[in-house]
Amino acid sequence: MRDGAAIMAYEARHTSGAYPQRPIAIVRGRGVQVFDAHGKAYLDMTSGQGVAILGHGHPAVVAALERQARRLITCPEIFFNDQRAALYRELVACLPPGMERIFLCNSGAEAVEGALKLARLLTGRRRVLAMRRGFHGRTLGALSATWEPRYRGAFEPLLDGFHHLPFNDLQAAQAAIDGETAAVLMEVVQGEGGVHAAQESYLRGVRALCRERGALLILDEIQTGMGRTGRWWACQHYGVVPDVICLGKGIAGGLPMGVLAWRGELGGFSRGAHGSTFGGNPLACAAARGTLGALKEGQLPERAASLGAWFMERLRGIDHPMVREVRGLGLMIGLQLRRRVTPVLQALMGHGVLALPAGRTTLRLLPPLVVEKGDLEVAATAIEAALEEVYHA
Repeated sequence: MRDGAAIMAYEARHTSGAYPQRPIAIVRGRGVQVFDAHGKAYLDMTSGQGVAILGHGHPAVVAALERQARRLITCPEIFFNDQRAALYRELVACLPPGMERIFLCNSGAEAVEGALKLARLLTGRRRVLAMRRGFHGRTLGALSATWEPRYRGAFEPLLDGFHHLPFNDLQAAQAAIDGETAAVLMEVVQGEGGVHAAQESYLRGVRALCRERGALLILDEIQTGMGRTGRWWACQHYGVVPDVICLGKGIAGGLPMGVLAWRGELGGFSRGAHGSTFGGNPLACAAARGTLGALKEGQLPERAASLGAWFMERLRGIDHPMVREVRGLGLMIGLQLRRRVTPVLQALMGHGVLALPAGRTTLRLLPPLVVEKGDLEVAATAIEAALEEVYHA
């Protein structure tokens, strides 16, 4: 099926209705670009919602998939496997120190679900503290930790024992973390909530409170991990090592994978306490190994730091009254507007650029880490044009 209108019509007829779909049919990708059914190119400043961290069709990922697909696609964790063992070794080498236990699954939301179960299992406690504006996924446990009422409302009552604290308010954390708290769960940079970064004093303070009161600190690095913010893990900017870390999105270069990792001395799941049919399959493990290798070889986390700093300064130079603030870390950037962002996202498509929202008024930019400065300039110019088109300075 190659006709764009036919693709959209057929998909619209049968889709679940869960997604607010944009009127283009993407059929191909290469590097930082994707192409619609008519051959029009778009600069993908979404990385497929943060997943295509190496861009589309990266040779390292493609080669790893081709080799492994011919050899062995699936192997559950009731058996040992060479690709899984090698991935464990390579992950442990780049994770924060002491994180030597790993559970492999299929998405970031699944990693969060596993982290919540692990925290309750290891501490014997039930209370979980999460953050206002935080987003951790749409499965019931992850949704219980997610704050936004429009995601939660239709599915309540959710799981008991979840409470939401104001982000970057250490006094509130000090009052809330107690002997009944199993875990504090937070993003280092809130993505869906508007690209808000934790303050160093806050994150360090919560780390100390968790250690003092026997609660686990769970960091959701699903969007911020894999070099996105200019370090391998965003917590490294703060010198903080969590008890548990959740990974997903770009970990396997575009294939479905989630990772839950935690400090080895905490222990592990009891036999049968958790599981995943497809988790840790050799195909996804091979893709993840290819992704890790390419990130290291290209020094892409370091590159994200320098390009991100340049790009934020370029965006701060946009002289338009609708721009309230530019914030972010590395190549995770939010452009907050004074009005709704949706019309600007729509106008950007007309200029050949794809971007994301982060709440109702923030434009979120998550380019692949292989992006060039020239691509970022194209995106900035398109944003200027879209703002002018929509809001007529």
